[in-house]
Amino acid sequence: MDLNDRIARFEALVVEDPENDMAYFSLGGAYNQAGRYEKAAEAYLRCTELNPSMSKAYQLAGAALMATQDTERARDVLTEGYKVAAQRGDLMPKQAIAELLEKLGAPIPEVESAPRSEATGEFVCRKSGRPGHRMANPPYRGPLGQWLQDNISRETFYDGWLPTGTKIINELRLDLTRDADAAVYDYAMRAYLGIDSKTYREITGTDPTPIDAQSREMIERMFGDPDEIASYKGGLKEIVERGE
Repeated sequence: MDLNDRIARFEALVVEDPENDMAYFSLGGAYNQAGRYEKAAEAYLRCTELNPSMSKAYQLAGAALMATQDTERARDVLTEGYKVAAQRGDLMPKQAIAELLEKLGAPIPEVESAPRSEATGEFVCRKSGRPGHRMANPPYRGPLGQWLQDNISRETFYDGWLPTGTKIINELRLDLTRDADAAVYDYAMRAYLGIDSKTYREITGTDPTPIDAQSREMIERMFGDPDEIASYKGGLKEIVERGE
């Protein structure tokens, strides 16, 4: 789809559904690709108003504002976004925002640890790194469903991923009875939960199904590439082990 057509499509979508945070996020991405950074920042900021927990939107809004030379506003947006990312345990946006703040010569805010869950016991969510409740049953059949039950908390999956996944279905007009659309949904879930290709192969014994470039690009703007997320987490683990 032509970039101008994509912009027109998302502009129409936000008029049709002005409370759709994902539509504004996608519109911001299209504006950004077109070099329309002021409009991109506006769209990303509207996304954060509708969904204050989307740390990636703060990151991209701040970057767009920096591109317009509005450094003071960029600093404020990025500072707030860093706090959101730290509280949610969103490692990739947190790291990216910290790098942008450093470019601006702005301080990295000190953020208190996120409130601990009411959950008891030893179960810790692999995605958030926080205590949580183990899902009573695997959310899917097969080895991937069992892995999710063993590694991802009920809070992260049901309160975090499922609402996000529903928005992706609506935004991309996915029909999960179609193999190609189901593959897009699965890629988004892996990106959200940080399941890289290597881990997926270890769990299922197969490679992930490839998806179309446009859907991949949109999902990577939201969550990052799952392989890159895994690489960053590995780097973070090494830093912690070195005591830096």
